[in-house]
Amino acid sequence: MSAEYILEVKNLKQYFPVTTGFMKTTLLKAVDDVSFSIKPGETLGMVGESGCGKTTVGRSLMHLYHKTGGDVFFDGIKIEKGATLAAFRKRAQIVFQDPYSSLNPRMTVGDIIAEPIDVHRLAASKKDRDARIGELIQMVGLSSEQATRYAHEFSGGQRQRIGIARALASNPDFIVADEPVSALDVSIQAQVINMLEDLQDKLKLAYLLIAHDLSVVKHISNRIAVMYLGKLVELAPANELHRHPAHPYTQALLSAVPIPDPQKSRESKRIMLSGDVPSPLNAPSGCAFRTRCAMAGASCAEAVPPLREIAPGHFAACVKI
Repeated sequence: MSAEYILEVKNLKQYFPVTTGFMKTTLLKAVDDVSFSIKPGETLGMVGESGCGKTTVGRSLMHLYHKTGGDVFFDGIKIEKGATLAAFRKRAQIVFQDPYSSLNPRMTVGDIIAEPIDVHRLAASKKDRDARIGELIQMVGLSSEQATRYAHEFSGGQRQRIGIARALASNPDFIVADEPVSALDVSIQAQVINMLEDLQDKLKLAYLLIAHDLSVVKHISNRIAVMYLGKLVELAPANELHRHPAHPYTQALLSAVPIPDPQKSRESKRIMLSGDVPSPLNAPSGCAFRTRCAMAGASCAEAVPPLREIAPGHFAACVKI
């Protein structure tokens, strides 16, 4: 694998068996043949509507789920069971979406943050452990005396900061940020996003930022990946994607983003998609988006369109482009 990338995901698949009748199960293809790479210090934003498989991608590549297929390489090393997985989990961490359920209510904030330190045995003594906890708490904008308090005593924004401090405890090189601000007030979202940017600059972190707010993703991401029904449909540099969206689904997503200028907002044209999102249990043949696409033709039903490069660094999965 190339040393140019810190993380490479190849043909990742995550299928879940679902009971659909008496003695009958059907595979729900939550993630189906997804591939992407992330460079050191880069942020890859991943967007798509609810249920498209974004979170499952993050959890599967972190081996929180036993993946159905595909490979994950970190620093050129294939991540499998045993020593490679243990080393990977030290250098790669995840920030969960819900700051309320992702923190143990029975543990103090200090013990929550110190979990990776204890698991990976990163502190030589209790003094070193306490010093590291204090450093991490201050790094995310909280005060060291708050280490003895419990999670329920904090607001949602403060809890997410605690979750970020926990993710930083093992000195990772890569973090999956799974919708880190979606459960927070708008006024707090900007603070957390700016903090993530500052931490990235300071610690040289690489992020996979999973979100559904395209304005947030554009602000922090170097490249953006768009998912639809378990598949990657477009991948491009952030500015390129916003200026020249190629896939019809990406165009529809971007047309729905509110424009703060009233004049430009009136002039812009909203692309209204027909129909509903198909069930992943019974996805359409060929291109999964064809049942809602105005450009769809007979060829769209024949085969799944591959993700191909349509411009330097710009990939799209559509036979009509």
